[in-house]
Amino acid sequence: MNTATPIPRLENLLSPDPTGDRQNLLEGLLQPQASINPKFFYDDRGCELFTRICELDEYYPTRTEAGIFDRHAEDISRALRADPQWVDLGCGDCSKTRQWLEYVSPARVIGVDIAGDFLHACLANIADGYPELECVGVISDFTRQLDLQALLAEQPDNPPVFFYPGSSIGNFARPEAVRLLRRIRQHCGTRGQLLIGVDLVKPLAIVEAAYNDAEGVTAAFNLNVLAVANRLLDANFDASAFSHSAVYDPRNSRIEMRLTARRTHTVRFGTSAVRQFQRGEHIITEHSHKYTPAGFSLLLEEAGFTQRQMWTDPEYWFGVFLAEPRA
Repeated sequence: MNTATPIPRLENLLSPDPTGDRQNLLEGLLQPQASINPKFFYDDRGCELFTRICELDEYYPTRTEAGIFDRHAEDISRALRADPQWVDLGCGDCSKTRQWLEYVSPARVIGVDIAGDFLHACLANIADGYPELECVGVISDFTRQLDLQALLAEQPDNPPVFFYPGSSIGNFARPEAVRLLRRIRQHCGTRGQLLIGVDLVKPLAIVEAAYNDAEGVTAAFNLNVLAVANRLLDANFDASAFSHSAVYDPRNSRIEMRLTARRTHTVRFGTSAVRQFQRGEHIITEHSHKYTPAGFSLLLEEAGFTQRQMWTDPEYWFGVFLAEPRA
């Protein structure tokens, strides 16, 4: 009898475009208000630092969401479709999906992430523990393009449950967030669902401390993106010429992460461009939007969903929303 664990299947929907990525990075840095897309945070060093951030006392989102999942797991699982195709968007190490396998019996698990080798290894770990469960990896930048229709159609009787934890939706400006949610909605048919984690508006001191930790891990994470820019653009950023800051913008209900020039600093981008950053000038590296429950419900409606339920923590710092296609 063959008892070998099945090898997870991989679908590569990612069209590598290193030239386009470099151009995107350079264009952002040359704008009057310089910016860097937060996707450039996550080289090997950046991933290591972000893992440490999630363990910090000040960084409440990870543990608060985990507490909601632990406290309400049975209630949430009862609200989900039976035998779904569980689609983990930006699945990373798949640890959050693995925890849900105690409560949800999916027809299969579909992990979507941009890092193919890492994705395969993490799904293989799930497959080893659940040898009867089909695991499919999709290599894709789903924030730009999501095309899972053919894959989901292989099991038409099993509706998808899109799982998007971690409050990553907050990194998108409202128009971008609506576009992403609409792409998910287009995959839901009439019976699909979205289970999504959302960071809520809370006291200023709590939210600012989460992005300005005492150990300086977030600062190191933010400054590391300059090393990424140096590699990709043959640039000469001196990280010591910049300092990290994270400021709450109450008008837009968001944290703005910045790298601020400590002194005048001239940066050369290979032979293609030069920019001088004046003392006090800043580069925007990330926005992290915070929502009220009513505000996020309106966002869901604009994208074609209706909110079915929401679960939160005792302090009302974080929300887990279950949404379904609006009829």
